Amino acid sequence: MDDLKSIRVFLEVADQLSFSRAAQALQLNAASVTRIVSKLEAHLGQQLLVRTTRQVSMTSAGAQLAARYRPVIAEFDRITGDVLRATKPDAGRLRINAPLSMGVRVMPRLTQSFRLAYPLIDLEVHLTDTLVDVIAEDCDLSIRISGPPKDKSTIWRKICEVPRHAVAAPSLFERVPMPRSPDDLDPATLLSYSATGTTETWTFHKGAQQRIVRAGTSVVSNNGDFLYGLARAGGGICGLPDFILHEGLKSGEVVKVLPDWDLGSLWLTLYYPPYEKLPPLVGTFTDFFEAYVKELDGLTFA
Repeated sequence: MDDLKSIRVFLEVADQLSFSRAAQALQLNAASVTRIVSKLEAHLGQQLLVRTTRQVSMTSAGAQLAARYRPVIAEFDRITGDVLRATKPDAGRLRINAPLSMGVRVMPRLTQSFRLAYPLIDLEVHLTDTLVDVIAEDCDLSIRISGPPKDKSTIWRKICEVPRHAVAAPSLFERVPMPRSPDDLDPATLLSYSATGTTETWTFHKGAQQRIVRAGTSVVSNNGDFLYGLARAGGGICGLPDFILHEGLKSGEVVKVLPDWDLGSLWLTLYYPPYEKLPPLVGTFTDFFEAYVKELDGLTFA
């Protein structure tokens, strides 16, 4: 393990090209970093770094060694993480994927609460509005807000339903009439949420009545916050989950369109690779996540 530490220190200096910056990143003092690298050079019988008063650079031997060490360290960390995830419920590293809007609005507080409860679990959180392949992306679980799952190659757990509504800025209806039914909606004013660039289809319900409306192609985006911002600016009508709309509805920046028609809910779901048995570390986060959302009265994340 001492050799492993010296390799990590050397790689940090090689990345930073600075002993002082490497020391800060590693939370060591600069003298310790210098001593560790010097011992590694002595052990290998090679000068790895050239030090001057102005800069640090790598020798050819140092560059070759760094190139060969990096994948070894990465593989070591991956294997160690896999073992910890498989055996320990409260220590290790967890790789999570989450939608961008939810990630920005909800995940910071959730992450902080989780870290306070489980300080030995490190989190790697990737945010994207693309429905990622949890196997190809090498993540331990993915948080999704979408329609009911259709992917049969993964396993999933429904946490709750997330209501959504069609909204627009009041200023929009200074230019176009306020719709009284879904039949009055002009596709040119409807902002489409789509990860593939195709237009969105909205299904409205009111009692036994159902109306299907196809949004226009004038604006299509894979990010709910972008569409919401455009709607707030008077750029059209968007259909989004309530956790994005909550503050704007409270302040009056946006109003519900067709409030007596139900646009339908999305599912908040956790997706996993096809584990034979849920790893303890993944189970720990799953239980915490579900309890946290329920405590928030998770239907709106308000």
